[in-house]
Amino acid sequence: MRHLGAFLFLLGVLGALTDICEIPEVDIQLVEKLGQRLLPWMDRLSREHLNPSVYVGLRLSSVQVGTKEKLYLRSLKLDYQQCLLRSALSENDSDCQAKPSMGRLSLYLLALRANCEFIRGHKGDRLISQLKRFLEDEKRAIGHNHKGHPHTSYYQYGLGILALCVHQKRVHNNLVGKLLYAVEHDRLHQSHFSVDTAAMAGLAFTCLKRSNFNPDQRHRITMAIRTVQEKILKAQTPEGYFGNVYSTPLALQLLMTSPMSGAELGTACLKAKVALLASLQDGAFQNAVMISQLLPVLNHKTYVDLISPDCLAPRVMLEPATTTLPQIQDPETINVTLQVLSLLQPYRQAIPVLAGSSLEDVLKKAHMLGGFIYEKQASLSGPYLTSVMGKEAGKREFWQLLQAPNTPLQQGIADYRPKDGEAIELRLVSW
Repeated sequence: MRHLGAFLFLLGVLGALTDICEIPEVDIQLVEKLGQRLLPWMDRLSREHLNPSVYVGLRLSSVQVGTKEKLYLRSLKLDYQQCLLRSALSENDSDCQAKPSMGRLSLYLLALRANCEFIRGHKGDRLISQLKRFLEDEKRAIGHNHKGHPHTSYYQYGLGILALCVHQKRVHNNLVGKLLYAVEHDRLHQSHFSVDTAAMAGLAFTCLKRSNFNPDQRHRITMAIRTVQEKILKAQTPEGYFGNVYSTPLALQLLMTSPMSGAELGTACLKAKVALLASLQDGAFQNAVMISQLLPVLNHKTYVDLISPDCLAPRVMLEPATTTLPQIQDPETINVTLQVLSLLQPYRQAIPVLAGSSLEDVLKKAHMLGGFIYEKQASLSGPYLTSVMGKEAGKREFWQLLQAPNTPLQQGIADYRPKDGEAIELRLVSW
């Protein structure tokens, strides 16, 4: 800790000499280890596992996986293009059971740009039209008086605008105006400030500004970028994170594009880098989406670089990690208390599981023991709860994961690994 404190002091001195958000070079071996965590995903080519965010993160990083990248992009194209186009023609296409969401389609378009491809032709126009329809539906949900909310979130709304922008597709002033109003009147968030949502909105605005789109709104766009950047800087924790460890990479992506200058910005970014490196040493960043947002930052890249990506930049070839088999030991059993207190009939039970089990394993064991039921749904960030004890999360509701009594978990059910004696509460909350 003494060395870390000295390092932080040194970075503070360096930050005072740095007026912009710069991330110093990171040990390539650390980046390789991080990239190796994505290798299993490159072999998962079924529809439920395909994740365009993984491809984007690798392409904007300093590492590569060779021919696996080409095969992965090919699989993405087959799934997203053909499925979307067929589902547009037939609502009963058995091969396309779930039409990709606005967020998935937006990330797919980012993946194409990460390979230096522009969406073109009749099929491409259909995909762009699909995304614009998504945005129009969200605009209607927000309403003329701006008192409504998107069906999905302002995060996905901003991501959709960013995806259109990097493909040089103009976005109507009315669509951009909804996001501008949300920033100007602090309506991006329902209950508390979301660094991820603010960062995504800022990246979308930065792309519009650099592409010289929406000239009539240029002043508002410039002011909105400054607003979200200032709020993100204010959200930095004493440890150095912007919001939390997993929202920090996207925040850094925005701050790295910042036209702002000053010692405060430079120091904040350097402090965030130290916090991220410490979290990596503690085993954070196992989730594929979170890794894919961090890898570009470590290569001094952001999603805005997809305006004009450098597809010829040299990247280090990743090799599968070599591991030594540990000595076989009897597995340790731990007890995790699972509780649901926000229902009329509360549930509370100690669940025995093997050490190292995920929260999802705890839920499965609780269900197997009886008296506990739940349902989940897959997403790009991993599975999330939709129903607990027969109670479904309604509109503007979600099942929150907490370390009892009131500490929200920063990871999902597939990534969080409870410790022995820990109490986990599932709480139905509104937003």
